[in-house]
Amino acid sequence: MVRVLGEENVTHVCTDDYHRYDRKQRAELGITPLHPDCNYLDVIAQHLSHLRGGESILKPVYRHQDGTFGPPVYIQPERFTVIEGLFGYYLPEMRDSYDVRVYLNPPEELRRRWKVQRDCSRRGYTTDQVLAELDRREPDSEAFIRPQRRYADMLVSFIPIGDEEDDQPVLDAELVLRDGLPHPDLAPFVDDKQDGLTLEDRGDERVLRISGGIDPEHAAAVEEAIWSRLHFATHLRARRLGEYTIGTELHRSDPLALVQLLILYHLITAKAAISVGGDGTRGGAATVSEEKREGVAS
Repeated sequence: MVRVLGEENVTHVCTDDYHRYDRKQRAELGITPLHPDCNYLDVIAQHLSHLRGGESILKPVYRHQDGTFGPPVYIQPERFTVIEGLFGYYLPEMRDSYDVRVYLNPPEELRRRWKVQRDCSRRGYTTDQVLAELDRREPDSEAFIRPQRRYADMLVSFIPIGDEEDDQPVLDAELVLRDGLPHPDLAPFVDDKQDGLTLEDRGDERVLRISGGIDPEHAAAVEEAIWSRLHFATHLRARRLGEYTIGTELHRSDPLALVQLLILYHLITAKAAISVGGDGTRGGAATVSEEKREGVAS
């Protein structure tokens, strides 16, 4: 999302930076970074409020490479603010700061696979170390992180289809769209095909399933319908949605592109509402949070 909006337009904050203890201290205390007592939650809430109000903050810095703290950095709010991390929705005053609340909720097996790949390639851990740490953190994840799902406007899951042992499986996207935000009407694009787009109504929420094998023309038509409601943001179309890399190879996923576009839709419409003197689609600053299920190693 930062790349699509343009890095020059985005203030990007990770709540991992607000850990109370470094890696060595946590080991000595026997506490995981998924426990509220291991984080300065009140400072997170205070900083979110400042950013929402257009005020600068002095943000702490946590270095994942070695588990220590670096010098704080001075952060000024840009046109958009993107917050990511584990405790974005834990306190009511945090939740009130967002226009869009997104929770990344992949199946457990896929989440563990992603974490092993990332921590082994980027942070120097072995597979056994990563899996052992995941097991150690599981009680705190269940107690403190997953309950925050209830506060999200959008739950985003990517679900493997086909061979589960495939290192690069095709992924369906599943979104739970809740009534807290006015989501665009995608009913005209729903079909009963297994490789298409389905929508299930559950009262105060809808479940949108986008097949990993969706026809590119079908996906393009859905994208076009959403972009038609963002006529004031056509300049963003030059930035390709759905792109990701595996190693040095660039790939593109239509389900990922549609997920990103739906998030972008809400962020841009909230910003537009604020620009003309409104309070956004919910109220508060033009901010988006991507809450991650114990997906950020500490």
